[in-house]
Amino acid sequence: MAVSGAPALAAPHARGPWHDGRVSETEAAASTPSEGAELLVITGLSGAGRSTAAHVLEDLGWYVVDNLPPQMLAPLSQLAASAADTVPKVAVVLDVRGRGFSADLFAALSGLEERGVRHRVLFLEASDAALVRRFESVRRPHPLQGDGRVLDGIVTERNLLGDLRAAADIVIDTSDRNVHQLAATVTDRFGEVDRTRLRLTLVSFGFKYGLPTDADHVVDVRFLPNPHWVPALRPHTGKDADVSEYVLGQDGAEEFLDRYASALEPVIAGYTRENRRYATIAIGCTGGKHRSVAMSEALAARLREAGGEHGPAVRVAHRDVGRE
Repeated sequence: MAVSGAPALAAPHARGPWHDGRVSETEAAASTPSEGAELLVITGLSGAGRSTAAHVLEDLGWYVVDNLPPQMLAPLSQLAASAADTVPKVAVVLDVRGRGFSADLFAALSGLEERGVRHRVLFLEASDAALVRRFESVRRPHPLQGDGRVLDGIVTERNLLGDLRAAADIVIDTSDRNVHQLAATVTDRFGEVDRTRLRLTLVSFGFKYGLPTDADHVVDVRFLPNPHWVPALRPHTGKDADVSEYVLGQDGAEEFLDRYASALEPVIAGYTRENRRYATIAIGCTGGKHRSVAMSEALAARLREAGGEHGPAVRVAHRDVGRE
């Protein structure tokens, strides 16, 4: 992933009120008013993927402004409102340029809120280790490291933006995402699809690689026998028919799927009532290659069948397939 702070591009959608209670990326989409331009503020840690997000949004038809000073948000929002018919969606990329950045942005966002300008804040972050690797790969200094190390700049920036992160409407952790995975995430959140439907993502993963940071529900399927110990199945994944049949044929597998799918019905209904537009269910086994993959695919099929065309839009992602 390229270090962010480069040219801007397009922008995403919608708004939720500027508030003190941050929601996760999976919770991100408050209902969108039918009139006026939409304003998305993209900020976060240097190297976490702001430029990638901006490029994706531009491709999705957003008008993107890069490196805008926070003080310019108000006049930009007025221009966007006057051109809402031709430029209905505007995204603004802001990065930290000084120690007053966070306070200036808070003040600008409060001003938008007072004037009733609908907006949301997308905050991109990543772990210290991931950010250090990205800066080292492009051989560029961190904008705040001064005479210190890259890590010093990262720590300084993280501290400066702590309050902003806590108040953001959407937080996306890109530590384990490459540019293509981040692009898919941004497309899912801000692409023009049926916004009235809940978008439910089932993510298979391996516990030995850690929990997905954006999971709303975590399911452990290690109660099933592991195909890893069957020599003929070991090279394959849960997407292959022989592995899937082996996993689903174990005692308790089908019963678990049926009961869990039923248990999710009131959850999905509640998310819809509360205007939750995105949710993530993480399904884990030891390595994320066999059991979790097969069970994710099977659960997705059940949820699609139960929901029909008016139910949630269900997609499946396999985080750890292919990892050693």
